[in-house]
Amino acid sequence: MLSEEDGKFLLKIARDAIEKFVNGERADKPDEYPEALNAELGVFCTLNKKDKRKDAKQKDAQGASDGSCVKRLRGCIGMPYPVMPLIKAVISSACSACEDPRFKKLSKNELGDIKIEVSVLTEPKLIEVEKPDDYLKNIEPKKHGLILQYGPYSGLFLPQVWEDIPDKTEFLDNLCLKAGLTPGMWKERDIKIYSFEAQIFEEE
Repeated sequence: MLSEEDGKFLLKIARDAIEKFVNGERADKPDEYPEALNAELGVFCTLNKKDKRKDAKQKDAQGASDGSCVKRLRGCIGMPYPVMPLIKAVISSACSACEDPRFKKLSKNELGDIKIEVSVLTEPKLIEVEKPDDYLKNIEPKKHGLILQYGPYSGLFLPQVWEDIPDKTEFLDNLCLKAGLTPGMWKERDIKIYSFEAQIFEEE
């Protein structure tokens, strides 16, 4: 587990990397940083854009109803497996999130409107079951993120996705859709599902 100070440092590094990237500058790791960030860990960098809500009474994704803005996903890219030191993985993921293929490239004008979230992952572990319905007994909403693999197809949901899809069956069905499969294919024999947990740090 990382400390809160480590998390704040990661957010600062991610913000710096994003600002440099959109300005056409090279983002490098700093000369000094916490030793804990040398650990090889999976990580995702999420960019949320703060949009003014059309209806102040409408709740946002977190259930808040007392603000004037809602969060809208603007990019989310990462590395689910521990392939490099966390400090490098965060910088790489932050820059890649600026060019998430689902959205247009992040512009300089948007820098003040985005809120950065860094999710540090535990190593994904295969969920072994005797029958597909057992997956429903082995996953915990809000705790587990999931990776679904079927041949060349794969999809990943961070634990935060449970906020929008709290039902386990719907969660798995939507994960199939993200992987490019049809809903319900998580019940197929050759499907592999991995679970992981995430320590989440978010800009205030």
